[in-house]
Amino acid sequence: MLLNVSYNNKEITRKIDAEVGKPFPLKDRIKMGGIGSPKLEIKEASVEIRNLLILDNNANVCNIEIRPKGIILGFRSLLESYALVIPFYKLTIYKGDMAFYSVYRDHYFVKVLADTKAVQKFFKKLLDYKADTAPTSIEDL
Repeated sequence: MLLNVSYNNKEITRKIDAEVGKPFPLKDRIKMGGIGSPKLEIKEASVEIRNLLILDNNANVCNIEIRPKGIILGFRSLLESYALVIPFYKLTIYKGDMAFYSVYRDHYFVKVLADTKAVQKFFKKLLDYKADTAPTSIEDL
């Protein structure tokens, strides 16, 4: 779900909270060692996202926020803020080449550069949290 989150709209906030849960309380954020990613440089994106990013000449960067039931991938274009809301059951992350991660939801995707230890550590934290919160599968019983 790609949304324009530039303005404080209760309906959009309600949709996001229903999809990925409310933000973590401060105590949980500290316990997790932070819930936000460092600045991620976008190298490639799906058509809808790329069409938004090419509207201006700014650097194509995004960030990821971890929520209890998913993530929010946020980016800016032409003074507007956009969010790609991805629940964990639709989230797919691929480690492509040596320094790239691909984040997918249905037909949306974003490939980001992961050339620093901080970015790689964040993706490890994200994948570990996703695995910890996944429902128990039948094979595990």
